[in-house]
Amino acid sequence: MIITSTPFRISFFGGGTDYPVWFRDHGGAVLSASINRYCYLSVRFYPPFFDNAYRIVWSKTELVNEIEEIQHPVVREAIRFIGIKGGLEIHHDGDLPARTGIGSSSAFAVGILHALRILKGNQVSKERLAKDAIHLEQEMLKEHVGIQDQIITAYGGLNLIEFDCNGAFTVRPLPISSLRKKTFEDHLMLVYTGISRTASHLAKEQIALIPTKPAVLHRMRELVNEAADLLVSERDISEFGHLLHEGWELKRNITNRISTPLIDNLYTSARAAGAIGGKLLGAGGGGFMLLLVPPEKRQSVLDAVKNFLIVPFEIESQGSHVVLYEPDRYSQLAHVTRRFTR
Repeated sequence: MIITSTPFRISFFGGGTDYPVWFRDHGGAVLSASINRYCYLSVRFYPPFFDNAYRIVWSKTELVNEIEEIQHPVVREAIRFIGIKGGLEIHHDGDLPARTGIGSSSAFAVGILHALRILKGNQVSKERLAKDAIHLEQEMLKEHVGIQDQIITAYGGLNLIEFDCNGAFTVRPLPISSLRKKTFEDHLMLVYTGISRTASHLAKEQIALIPTKPAVLHRMRELVNEAADLLVSERDISEFGHLLHEGWELKRNITNRISTPLIDNLYTSARAAGAIGGKLLGAGGGGFMLLLVPPEKRQSVLDAVKNFLIVPFEIESQGSHVVLYEPDRYSQLAHVTRRFTR
């Protein structure tokens, strides 16, 4: 059995510049961090004593005999891509809900690919994991997604990620001290709006509009470097909040579907209580809102958003990793026995 743990992520700046429609002409960059809330995938060869060949457990339980019958699209195409023969049992668990802007779909893609490669006996680099997940989501599944989530969930850490016009990427970890990192984390607050949405649907509209908003996207790209420079300096972390606020206003300028009245009210109330800035994570429309709050204002902001769930977190540095590896007793027996008994 293999169990992988793949972190969810927070994207601070540059979202939108990681879509091919933009970076193929202009390049791009994001400032992102993985957090200590995870997507877990357990994978093993399915023992041959059952009537079905595949057991897939997610929000539903699938019991099927052929890959083509698997309803979960990422699981189905990942098995095809890695080329594993024989029955499989796959379980998914997550610390945070899906479709909430924290990169859950890409964390799932990275995690399942990681587990399947290890099950097949292959070691895999973080770069390969990210590139495979990008291929799986963009080329095989035809999802309307960028390329930052696959990279940050595979690599982990607090990084400035740059995208070349040809699709190549460079991951640059920010060199900040543990004390600076703790100070930064103490200023961050993650608020769950209670709204889930399908990011690919919202992203499709944004992708179509991005070429019509060059000034917005160029400024969003500039904010990446300004925020990174601030974090590696000794300047007041509160300045990061002003940059977040500017980035949120820019993002809202792309399409009027980014926010909702509920989200606008949440953000306005939080700022009135002391939050300096913030943003809705992911494609918009719901999910999690990130706020930059001075520690002395934290209780005031908590009171202002008391009807919403606050999720504590820290920035993690491992990225996708294997938390359990046990040799599988059925790796050869499962396939041969099922083929004989059908």
